[in-house]
Amino acid sequence: MAPDARRRAILDAAQARFAADPYPEVSLAAIAADAGASEALIHKYFDGKAGLYVEVVQGELDRLAQRQHAALDALPPNTNAQDHVRASLEVYLDEIAASPRAWLTTFRDDPSDPAAETLRAARAAWVDQLQTHLLPDESPRRHYALWGYFGFLDAACREWIHRGCPPQERWPLIEAALGSLQGALGDWGR
Repeated sequence: MAPDARRRAILDAAQARFAADPYPEVSLAAIAADAGASEALIHKYFDGKAGLYVEVVQGELDRLAQRQHAALDALPPNTNAQDHVRASLEVYLDEIAASPRAWLTTFRDDPSDPAAETLRAARAAWVDQLQTHLLPDESPRRHYALWGYFGFLDAACREWIHRGCPPQERWPLIEAALGSLQGALGDWGR
């Protein structure tokens, strides 16, 4: 198998394993077997299990960002901030509903997780993205409101997953998330 194809096979196998089980429960031997590769090749291409996991998480975050950007680009000009957030949130919930276990195993807020810094950087990018839809404001309240929104969203999404991601509860979840952000902001600002 060509190096690029082998690398892709390893990534695909790892993605499936990490989506099904938490990081500590996934073995390199299982990933290697699924990919038809050796553990030595995983170390060669990805610097071991931690490096492979970080790459899988980063790939998922990149795909999510692409889908969210596409949804935002499809909005008409002069769309208000709340509708930007709603469109982004709809894509986010689509991803969660498609693979709830993977979301739970990835977004567990564990500082010892090898991808913890990758996830924090993604959150910071999401906060920055949210800022672009609001009037400029560098106040501490805005800072905590935006970061707090994602904390609310994490907790609400965990509950939605535990309830089986019921489609009829999707809009109430979106409305609650938007309400939490608006309450924290005090005003949408645009």
